[in-house]
Amino acid sequence: MSNLLAFLAAATILIIVPGPGVLFTIGRALTLGRRAALLSVAGHCIGVFFVLLLVAVGLGTLLMASSLALTVIKFAGALYLMYLGVQAFRERKSLRAALGTTIESVPDAKVLRQSIIVGLTNPKAIVFFAAILPHFAEPAAGSLPLQFLILGSVFLAVAVVSDSAWALLAASARTWFARSPRRLEAVGGAGGMMIVGLGASVALSGSTD
Repeated sequence: MSNLLAFLAAATILIIVPGPGVLFTIGRALTLGRRAALLSVAGHCIGVFFVLLLVAVGLGTLLMASSLALTVIKFAGALYLMYLGVQAFRERKSLRAALGTTIESVPDAKVLRQSIIVGLTNPKAIVFFAAILPHFAEPAAGSLPLQFLILGSVFLAVAVVSDSAWALLAASARTWFARSPRRLEAVGGAGGMMIVGLGASVALSGSTD
């Protein structure tokens, strides 16, 4: 596809600017550590991939045509993010006890499951795949659903690299904070509040772009 390079450039520009997925991952890195942050990247990617599949088979058109459906998705994602943030903030003191054992105290399956839900309810992913991705497809080149999957997969590949870099950077900062129990408690609370703030911004935003 002749538009592939143009799409890659556009996707890279959009991805390197932190959005809901990146901020959620950073919050997880500060709250739970590197392993959980990387699992969050994987889970978020899986959730967004399911969004891509739905768009490829036509759900994106429905969501863009129905403001109610898009609003429901937006608020569902916002409320879930706020729930996770409040939970992380309430558990911030438990991070101090984790200094003597391990900083990844939440089961991997739970971290992955939560991240998939965040990816599934990411309104920016829905809008991007439904409204922007189709502009780079070429009807004359063959199956549009297949083109959507190819372009979306390129987007996700770039996102995984970028989000993983953010996760590792945030986890490194957390390691520094972990040298002091008090600092670790503070950064755990900050990670939780970051996720709460992200949920609130999604809920209060007038648009999902």
